[in-house]
Amino acid sequence: MKHISDPDHTINKRIHRLYPPEIAERAVNSIIDLIFKYKQRIISKEYHLSEKDIILITYGDQVNRHHEASIQTLKEFMDKHLKGVINSIHILPFYPSSSDDGFSVVSYNAVDPHMGSWREIESISSDYRLMVDGVINHVSQFSDWFKAYLSGDKYFQDYFIEVDPSLDLSEVTRPRATPLLSEFTDDEGRIRHIWTTFSKDQVDLNYKSHRVLRNVLDCLFYYIEKGATLIRLDAIAFIWKELGTPCVHLPQTHELIQLMREVLHEVAPEVIIITETNVPHHENVSYFGSGSDEAQMVYNFALPPLLVHSILNGNTKTLTSWAQTLTLPSDKVCFFNFTASHDGIGLRPIKGILEDEELEYLVGRVKEHGGLVSYRTEPDGSESPYELNCSYIDALTHPDEDDNIRFKRMLVSQATVLVMPGVPGIYFHSLVGSRNYHEGVKHSGINRAINREKYNMDWLENEVTTQGTLAKRMLDSYKRLISIRINEKAFNPFGKFKFLDLDERVFAVDQHCKDDVERILAIHNFSNEIVTCIIPDNIEGTLCDILTSNCTISNSKEYKETKEITLEPYQIMWLKGRI
Repeated sequence: MKHISDPDHTINKRIHRLYPPEIAERAVNSIIDLIFKYKQRIISKEYHLSEKDIILITYGDQVNRHHEASIQTLKEFMDKHLKGVINSIHILPFYPSSSDDGFSVVSYNAVDPHMGSWREIESISSDYRLMVDGVINHVSQFSDWFKAYLSGDKYFQDYFIEVDPSLDLSEVTRPRATPLLSEFTDDEGRIRHIWTTFSKDQVDLNYKSHRVLRNVLDCLFYYIEKGATLIRLDAIAFIWKELGTPCVHLPQTHELIQLMREVLHEVAPEVIIITETNVPHHENVSYFGSGSDEAQMVYNFALPPLLVHSILNGNTKTLTSWAQTLTLPSDKVCFFNFTASHDGIGLRPIKGILEDEELEYLVGRVKEHGGLVSYRTEPDGSESPYELNCSYIDALTHPDEDDNIRFKRMLVSQATVLVMPGVPGIYFHSLVGSRNYHEGVKHSGINRAINREKYNMDWLENEVTTQGTLAKRMLDSYKRLISIRINEKAFNPFGKFKFLDLDERVFAVDQHCKDDVERILAIHNFSNEIVTCIIPDNIEGTLCDILTSNCTISNSKEYKETKEITLEPYQIMWLKGRI
């Protein structure tokens, strides 16, 4: 087996493709030292994704109790209400941060003391599979790295990107409406114009410095040592910059991700890399790479807005047509499916999928429901809608509609995520049916705060245990769906799948595990109408609805009977049979 120092070793070759020869040699040696360091400290454990993997997305301080570390309180809630149902947890950035609810990291290797310590993180990782954020495109302006840069420390002078503001930067893709360059005054009183893709408090790192790469890898290894088995690469599409290009999805970006994966796998081959790239769908899926060299999971960003569009229109034609185009480069990768997250409902991923008029209609409806809209700057200087800021349950339902409709629409959207090929991610607020948090927006001035409310543990406990509350109804029903899902091999994330055209009001997925003879035909009525549809002839045998244990149909070519099923408004059926 080749050593990393061998010029033919893949890691060595990738480093030499990123850096000039003299820098590449130093980078190779520093990474070899890093791998040796962590091989002494990390015990690799076998881990493969399966139908049992459900990932809860939550803030570390999502639930709080006075005089208690909030991560400990979060674990108490999970142990009481979710243990045995949800086996994995994505704790959003729990590091000390100066803004953006954790995404302006001050210190990569510390835990925000308001949330707890590494002891609480390790406690969670001992009982749940832990997913952490690699917020590695940028750091806080208050980080030690950036403060050292402004102080003139020579070691850090190539850590950040200073650009002449007179240069034409119009070609650079902008995910926000904020300036690309921000002014900072160094310790000698000079004005520095520094690259800040997302905000002034999120200063981009310069990966043309091999020391940046080495120290970021050190942090990622540290997370693995503390129990992380899944690493989410935040805003990774923007990580490499080249003037005269859009500075997004560059070849060096893909090379860098592939390099990071290989380096981490030298120590912990079980680690799953997930890329977060809120961009048009065809660009997003490029992060699968060849199917064996880049991300093992990619956020399915087009799904959340398409589900809202379909439910609001009571029509799944566009959703089904898009789903039928989904392909994977290998059976070693899969989608990370979700509806809501700490961010808004991204609109860029559906560019080219929805027509402009459909997009305008979607924006208008969500605004009627109390939602907000965030914008980005286009190359010509104009602004366009970037994301919808709204709790997911409110995006689906007008405030004047009753909770029964609200519950049904929300549940059918969440059930769809559970049957989509891949691994489901469930935002904490979706689990309990949280509504728009306008007070948070008013207090912070940030649109995204509308879906980031934090809860007192005792109040939440009362909500999810009191009969008749939306939170209890949502949590109980959601848990029931999950408990069925995790026991069906047909939902293996690497299984075979097909999306069927049964009716324009119905979304239907036919799935089976490649090593199993059982299949599940999951059918969801997205409309407020009673729908009758016909089961295709090629699906034979007795099909039982595993949600109700009712034998629904017995399909047989011999009798050539028309096999119909009838669904009530927003009804869900998961029909199990044999291949």
